[in-house]
Amino acid sequence: MSHADIANILGTIGTVLWCIQLSPQIYFLWKKKDATGFPPIFMFLWAASGVPFSIYFVGSDSYIPMQVQPQMFTLLCSIAWIQSMYYPPYSYPKRKCIGYAVTFYAISLACELGFGITLKKVYLNGTHWPMLVFGIIASVLLVAGLVPPYFELAKRQGQVVGINFFFLAMDSSGAIFSMASNCVDKIDIMAMILYILVIVMEAGIFTSQLVWWLRIGRKQKNNIDSGDKVNENECLQEVDLNSIDLESQRSLSESQVQQDRERQANLKKEETLTHQSKCNSSD
Repeated sequence: MSHADIANILGTIGTVLWCIQLSPQIYFLWKKKDATGFPPIFMFLWAASGVPFSIYFVGSDSYIPMQVQPQMFTLLCSIAWIQSMYYPPYSYPKRKCIGYAVTFYAISLACELGFGITLKKVYLNGTHWPMLVFGIIASVLLVAGLVPPYFELAKRQGQVVGINFFFLAMDSSGAIFSMASNCVDKIDIMAMILYILVIVMEAGIFTSQLVWWLRIGRKQKNNIDSGDKVNENECLQEVDLNSIDLESQRSLSESQVQQDRERQANLKKEETLTHQSKCNSSD
């Protein structure tokens, strides 16, 4: 198997991962109905980066999977972006979300058709710098999108909230496979820089959660577990006290019944004695 074949296989794996990596995040937000810790600007910048990426790959006449990948990426990013606006804590009105989405799709389509078709002819004529400009713009937007989550981490002492780790793992894996494909065959310096920046920034999010867990999360879990044990012991003590109270009440009721019986027996004896004494006096 040649280096080109290996690079093609690795690149295809990376492309597939980058086509579907946002599916877990979209499901995660839909299930929670809450976008806390997942700022809309994050997905908006990623969705916006898909437009120049599409122009770059279409204009440079890349192979079909590379031309399809930015379209899927933009679509999924835009869905997650709409979710992050619609769900709490941002809670944009539904009409506003739809209006933003329609405007974004219209502008994206106009840019891709206008620049993609035009610059493809320019690229085939030997002028490559316009493609390089769009590639740089796309890379900057993609990396910039990973900055807002760090502000969310700072708010929560490093805890990751609202970001699905399966999504991050798939995205990082896509970057790793794409970087490996680039290393096997002809090295694209700009692509390598992009892959490395994505991996480093997403690794920072994983590391932040790990450090938070070691510093704070583990202690909180221990406190919750100890609190549960205390509550369980209190419940058991309450049950024991209740059982003791029931037994004491039962014993008191039994003694009262016994006393009532004795009292009734004494009354009968007194009535019998008084009756006998009346009979004797009459005789």
